[in-house]
Amino acid sequence: MTRMAGTARILAVWVLTRTVLLLCVFHVLTAPGPDVTSDVSVIYQGWYEVLRTGTFPLDDVTWQYPPAAALAILSPDLLPFLSYAAAFFVLCLLADAAVCGLLLYAGGRPGKSPRGAWFWVVGVALLGPIVYARYDVLVTAVAVAALLAGARHPRAMGALAGFGALLKVWPVLLLVGTPRGRSTRRSWTAAAATAAGVALTFLVAMPGALAFLTFQRDRGTEVESLGALVFHLARHLGWQGEVRLNYGSVEFLGPYVPLVSTVAQVLSAAAFGWLLVWRLRARARSASTLADAAFVAVLLFTTTSRVISPQYLLWLIGAAAVCLAFRTSRMELPARLVLVAAFVTFLEFPVWFSHVVASDPLGIALLLVRNGLLVAAALLGCRDLWRQTVSEPRAEERQSMPGQVSRAPSEDTYASAP
Repeated sequence: MTRMAGTARILAVWVLTRTVLLLCVFHVLTAPGPDVTSDVSVIYQGWYEVLRTGTFPLDDVTWQYPPAAALAILSPDLLPFLSYAAAFFVLCLLADAAVCGLLLYAGGRPGKSPRGAWFWVVGVALLGPIVYARYDVLVTAVAVAALLAGARHPRAMGALAGFGALLKVWPVLLLVGTPRGRSTRRSWTAAAATAAGVALTFLVAMPGALAFLTFQRDRGTEVESLGALVFHLARHLGWQGEVRLNYGSVEFLGPYVPLVSTVAQVLSAAAFGWLLVWRLRARARSASTLADAAFVAVLLFTTTSRVISPQYLLWLIGAAAVCLAFRTSRMELPARLVLVAAFVTFLEFPVWFSHVVASDPLGIALLLVRNGLLVAAALLGCRDLWRQTVSEPRAEERQSMPGQVSRAPSEDTYASAP
């Protein structure tokens, strides 16, 4: 009875908050700041008209997505009785509902917790209507399904992660925490086969499937990124650059921007190096290790990216929600920091985005807080993941009696898996 009451409360809050989000994207309620739905009604619908002709938008530098993103842009055809924008919003709502349902189902199983579902419901609400005005919620639904399938069905997880990577690249990071051995071989092979199959299909069927690689390479430093703080402050010291819409986002252009962009890429490479070292040195696992590692990986690459668009927080909310669905996860504090960062992101965009673009004290303060929270969450996540899988197991081995060898769990199992 208690479980049913808890589920009812989660669903009630979901219905209430999602009603508000729908009213916002349908312009019944007006959120402060710029209209977040213009990307759907203008940019997405423009791409949709091109994609329907059987080719990718080859002449549009704002098309910076892997080929399977075309499926997300074309998805409103599933609801032909609605306008393009309305159908898109409804499909995003359904993806949101699917994630909530998956987390509720997982939360009721042994060793799991409903706090993951609560986290998703609250996190999406705090991020605001941008969730239904970008296709990232569709990608996040695939990623959440992959992580929840991972412990018992490595091939299914790999296939979902591979497909997700062809939607928006970042779901490939979900594979970083797979157990070494047979589980890794199965999941990584399934991911590679799925990604290769989907990519080949698009390459054969539609010209320009790989055009996004060039467009992504030429991006600069977006005004909301960690590196952008350098230029927000430098503008008050006489820096001669400018803020301009470039490659589909508001970016800094001018002296030293390429240098800061390069530093961001170096930091991303360093993050990859740390994850590789962690994977090689991890000595023990729990039921949540796969999700914990995925959350930390997405945190690291989001924080060090040249672009931290508001919808990127949805990736973190989804990964963190899966972590919290496991009782063994230690990611509660980093997850809470992400939750606060989501609300600050809503304040930064759309509410006070004009202050961010102007680099005034309010705009700089919002970015310092939001990006500071992400950096803190990333560092704490790395620390907790390392302690649970590397440091503490090693300390236990040292305390073992002479002649005894403490062994980590088998490569194909999770120590606390239900």
